[in-house]
Formats: sequence, structure tokens, C-alpha cells
Amino acid sequence: MTTSTPPPARPQQRRSRARTILPLALAAWAVLEIWLLTVVARAAGGFTVLLLLVAGFVLGGAAVKRAGRSAWRSLAAAAQPAADPTAAEAGTHGAALAMLGGLLLMVPGLVSDAAGLLCLFPPTRSLLRRAAARALSRRRPYDPGSLGDLLQQARTADEQVRIHRPDGKIVQGEVVHHPEREDPGPRR
Repeated sequence: MTTSTPPPARPQQRRSRARTILPLALAAWAVLEIWLLTVVARAAGGFTVLLLLVAGFVLGGAAVKRAGRSAWRSLAAAAQPAADPTAAEAGTHGAALAMLGGLLLMVPGLVSDAAGLLCLFPPTRSLLRRAAARALSRRRPYDPGSLGDLLQQARTADEQVRIHRPDGKIVQGEVVHHPEREDPGPRR
């Protein structure tokens, strides 16, 4: 006679709030896009809606292409020996939002087109960049050893290595303190 032991119980993992809300938000967004397209098609005609969708796709493709070139140029400039790291970093952040705007323009729909145009328009792009930086800085800490924890440590190390000069330029470097060398005090 053999007795079987029940399989070990898996720990209950709670589903995160984002994993619950995100599918519902995407479904609501798709319904809103379809409804808005039908409303505009009734008012302006189906051919006008088709032209709007094709124009959004073409404009979005051009924006993605331009943002990609800009990101590549800023990456190449950062690889040069005497490069200014702030210019390269600003270029890549601007290119990322421009690329997101282009991708949103390529997605069929009027709401996504409006969001894409907000990402492409320079004043709203800078507002979005600052809001994203604030949101990312307020995030709760990641689990130790996770990929998010590694990226957070890299971001923190990058911020700690920078030394700002009075003229606003950033000089890469670090401060090394040797405890075995005692400071003799002020020289006379």
C-alpha cells in the first residue's frame, strides 16, 4: 500500500493592479477609437476617414524615421572622445518621445493620433519628458536581483558619477578618499 502525498501548494501570488486594469483600459481605448471613427465617418464621409488614417500612418512613419536618425546621430556623437554627455542624453530622450509619437500616429485611430501629435509637439514633449522623469523617480523599489533593480542601480550610479560645474557643463569623474592619508590641515 502506497500513500501519496499531495503536491506542494504554490504560494498565492496576487495579481498586480496594472495587470488587472491594463487589458480593460486597452479594450476601452479600442472601443473609443472605433466609435470615434464611426462618428467622424458619418459626419465627414468614409473616404475622409480613410485619408486621415493613411495620412497619420505616413506622417508617423516619417516621424519614426527622423527620430531614429536623430537617435543614431546623438549616439555617434556620444561615442566621440570629447563629446558632451548632456547633449547626447537630451537627444536620445527627445528621440524616444518622437519615436513614440510616430508609432502612435501609425496606430489607426484619432485618439492615438492626438496623443502622437502631443509627443511630437516640442512644448508638450518637454512636459511629457519631465512628467515621465518624475513618475519614474517616485516608483517603489524593485525586488532585489531583478532586472528593474539592476537598471535602478545603473541609473543611480550614473547620477552619482556626474559632477556639475558652475557653468552648467557636466564633467564625468569620481571623488576618491584615502582614509590612510590624514589631512595635515590648512597650509600656511
